[in-house]
Amino acid sequence: MALDPVHIGTGQSQLGRVDNTIVREPGTNIPKIPGTSLMGAARHYASMKYGKLEAAGQHKTLKGKNHEKCPIIYTFGTYTETEGGQQGKISISDAQILLFPVNSIAGPLWVSTKEILETAGFSIQDTVEIFDENVFTSMNWEKDTLNLGWLSLKAITGLNVVPPHTIKEKDEWNSIASRLSIVSPKLFSQIVNSNLEVRTSVAIKPETGTAEDKALFTYEAIPRTTWLFFDVVQDDYKNEFPPTEKQYKDGDNEGDSLGEVWNSPIDVLNAGFHLIEYLGIGGMVTRGFGRMKKMYAWEV
Repeated sequence: MALDPVHIGTGQSQLGRVDNTIVREPGTNIPKIPGTSLMGAARHYASMKYGKLEAAGQHKTLKGKNHEKCPIIYTFGTYTETEGGQQGKISISDAQILLFPVNSIAGPLWVSTKEILETAGFSIQDTVEIFDENVFTSMNWEKDTLNLGWLSLKAITGLNVVPPHTIKEKDEWNSIASRLSIVSPKLFSQIVNSNLEVRTSVAIKPETGTAEDKALFTYEAIPRTTWLFFDVVQDDYKNEFPPTEKQYKDGDNEGDSLGEVWNSPIDVLNAGFHLIEYLGIGGMVTRGFGRMKKMYAWEV
């Protein structure tokens, strides 16, 4: 779940709604977080926690011995000019939007589609056929229409979304379970792109502390409280992960305690994900962007 707006930029500017756009899925035009961004942030933060920042990059100048005993390199892989390549044991897919927050006359709603929810392992009971002019909601709503942002749709009540068993009784899920809505895939893309957060900034002259002339720019972001989902696959074909409970020191993990024990590549990945909650991911992290919290994990 996004604790702050999240900006994963395309690295390009364009004429139109905003100057600096975010990454989108080509087929649907729905924003996403690339798996490479998740992997890079998790690796960097896990390396920080392990006390071995030189294991966070391409490592062409990585020094030290016992690379096979380094949990960071074992998990994420490496390449050095002297030792060649070593494949990582973790694969991460792109993070797709699961539930998107939208303002309505009834307060905040979280919007998705039947197809997205079922792909993520949720199920919908007593579903009805969703047309482009309808919204199917779990909210107790007595009026005939319900707006999602600027869009007014015919309201159908009785939506019952059943989550995977690992999150069914969790407080975060229960707090929004009665405020869910599903729409058609055609409308979902329009709703998401019409309700992204857009901010305006201006470059500052360091000499005077005033605004730079003609340096105003806008950028968009996935709004906070958006829920996303992605797949993680552990393929530890070697089965030789070095159990780790201390930080790296002088070539071996003999430093201070990590505060936890890493017994598999997944443990290393989770350690990196944990720090994303505090240090963020993507661009604009120094401007209050990027923090995300790992909520749940389940098997599909």
